[in-house]
Amino acid sequence: MTADHSITSGERTVSGALALTMHLLFLALIVFGVSWQKREPVAMVAELWSNLPPLPAPQAEPPPKVEPAPPKPAPKVQAKPEPKPLPKADIDLREKKEKELKAKELKAKEQALAEKKRREEQALAEKKKREEQARLEALKKQQAQEAEAKRAAQEQADALNKLAQQQAAAQASEVDKYKQLIADRIRRFIIEPPGLQGNPQVELDVTVLPGGEVLDVKTRKGSGQPAWDAAVERAVRRAQPLPLPQDPTLHSRFRELNLRFRPKE
Repeated sequence: MTADHSITSGERTVSGALALTMHLLFLALIVFGVSWQKREPVAMVAELWSNLPPLPAPQAEPPPKVEPAPPKPAPKVQAKPEPKPLPKADIDLREKKEKELKAKELKAKEQALAEKKRREEQALAEKKKREEQARLEALKKQQAQEAEAKRAAQEQADALNKLAQQQAAAQASEVDKYKQLIADRIRRFIIEPPGLQGNPQVELDVTVLPGGEVLDVKTRKGSGQPAWDAAVERAVRRAQPLPLPQDPTLHSRFRELNLRFRPKE
């Protein structure tokens, strides 16, 4: 079988129609091109003016009319839909969470109160500690001051005692010195009586005035030889005024004198 015999009659018809259409389009294109080239151009006319016509006066535009703004529409209140009842399990869970939240808040509050109480107690304890330290320091300072005052007083007392002892020793030395001077002066006035036997001792009590005058002479203990006793008593009266120290505070030590005399001294 050949290719010519395979083309059907319908296909031949379509091919012929397409060829005819192409020829018609080509012919129309040629006709349009020739007619466009033969069209004459249109002449343009210009008019010249010696003076320009007056411009029209500008007219003032009327002010724009302000119209009041339309009132805002009232907001529509939408009714909230009623909440749907929660299932029992959700209610129990919510109640459980609320209880746990309240328990946490209560615990936090209790902890805050406990912390506040602890801080207050700590502050009070520290305050008492500071006060106790201050009291101890004040007591220690007071004790140190008292000890220092006691030491100073003791030193002063010791110094005074030492001074008094020195003064007493000086006074005693001065008294002994003048007693010896008084005895020596009296001894120079003793006229030893003849016929004395041994070395008899007579003891006399002599009262002396502040000026050294003898107020009285008494035999406290005789020697057993009246002549010697009388000779010593006469010597005491003849020896006045007796020598006394310059310090008047010592005169009282010489108010009453106890004197002893022996022939051989």
